[in-house]
Amino acid sequence: MKKILLLVVVTLLLTAGMAAAADDASWLTIGGDYRFRFDSLKGTVPNYTGAGMGAGFAPFGAQSGYTVKNEQLMLNRFGLNLKADAVEDVVVKARLVMYKVFGHEESTPVNGSYAGDRAMGTNDGTINHIPKDDVLRVDYAYATVNNVFDKPIWFSVGRRPSTGGIPSNLRENQEKVGTAGIPAILVDYAFDGATLGFAPDIASLPGAYAKLCYGKGFDSGYDHTSAGAANNLKDTTFVGLNAVPYDTEKMHVEVQYQKGWNIFDAPSDYPPTANLGNLEWLGAVVTSKVGDLNVFVSAAQSKSTPNDNSFGGSGYGLLWTSVANGGSGKQNRTGNAIYLGGRYDMGRTKIGAEYNRGSKYWMGFVPAGDDIWTSKLGTRGSVYEVYVIQELNRKPISKKGKAFVRLGYQYYKFDYTGSNFWVGEPVSTGSATSSQLLVPLKDAKDLYLTFDVQF
Repeated sequence: MKKILLLVVVTLLLTAGMAAAADDASWLTIGGDYRFRFDSLKGTVPNYTGAGMGAGFAPFGAQSGYTVKNEQLMLNRFGLNLKADAVEDVVVKARLVMYKVFGHEESTPVNGSYAGDRAMGTNDGTINHIPKDDVLRVDYAYATVNNVFDKPIWFSVGRRPSTGGIPSNLRENQEKVGTAGIPAILVDYAFDGATLGFAPDIASLPGAYAKLCYGKGFDSGYDHTSAGAANNLKDTTFVGLNAVPYDTEKMHVEVQYQKGWNIFDAPSDYPPTANLGNLEWLGAVVTSKVGDLNVFVSAAQSKSTPNDNSFGGSGYGLLWTSVANGGSGKQNRTGNAIYLGGRYDMGRTKIGAEYNRGSKYWMGFVPAGDDIWTSKLGTRGSVYEVYVIQELNRKPISKKGKAFVRLGYQYYKFDYTGSNFWVGEPVSTGSATSSQLLVPLKDAKDLYLTFDVQF
């Protein structure tokens, strides 16, 4: 009898504990996604002259053109999303990602020496967004305090969710990111920083908000001048001002200005040897939904203000090349880019088309873009893309349950060298006679297929 009573008491206690846990379960939300991706890649390299700066760069001297391809690249990606409501008005969000090449534990199969965002492999701003290995790493992790001073003000700090911004979410078959998001044409880079935002209640401007953002791209470490080991590097920092005057389900308008100081000559992982100067950007994006048609247009301008420093003292500076290396010397440069397209939804079938173009001196801040050859929004030239998404006709079980297949095709036409690369002066791909740090591409194609599961 005692054993029976003891069993009943233990059962009641366990049941009570389980009920309490169930009542408190809403503080933690878990989700994520899985993706298999297949790419068939082919590109054309024109005749060019290489600078021969070592591994990851173009070889030295006159080089004949050739065809480069990888007809069977397969990728595996897994992401885990966490959201925790810690205390009133304080929330922590995190995302962990594993992204690897089938049959490889490094990023070398997708690196090449063809674009600045891929030539040197993964770095602090692209880790988790360029395939590497099977390690589950932090993509973002940040805490947000809402209702500061009992006003519609928020403050957020940590590893930022600064990738996959609007309108690139359309081809990813994702909902647009909320107030933490950014315009895809201006930023696609994982960085550490902070945001201070304000969302006023204005009847004529539904959903309006503005935010001031800070980010650190490189910490130079201890400043010292000891004999033979002086550290003269400065921190690379960024500040951005983002304004969204209109945000509804049918229309979104967003404007952003940003500036980076003391741009490094190489990402922190390599490491940098010099600060090359400053970069600033101004851009905007407008999206609209009319019935089942989603359309968007986005444009941006970049401006470089270089100093006299160059990469390792080689004569290749911030968008300039020395006269001795066949360039026109140090100059301020202004570039521009445009990105437009749309997606038509027919129930579970969605068809999209996109086009983007960057000028000769366009310098995008988008190395973490979800493209294999190079982040397409940083291309100096034109990129055409078409795709079709087919969602599986299955009932969702998880809160955000969705499974779909996406078949797409990208065609890159490179007008100038050095896409997504800030070191050295771009030249026409048809006359790349000056010494080039990277191997130029004339054109590139990517036929891809993905199978995505979101939960």
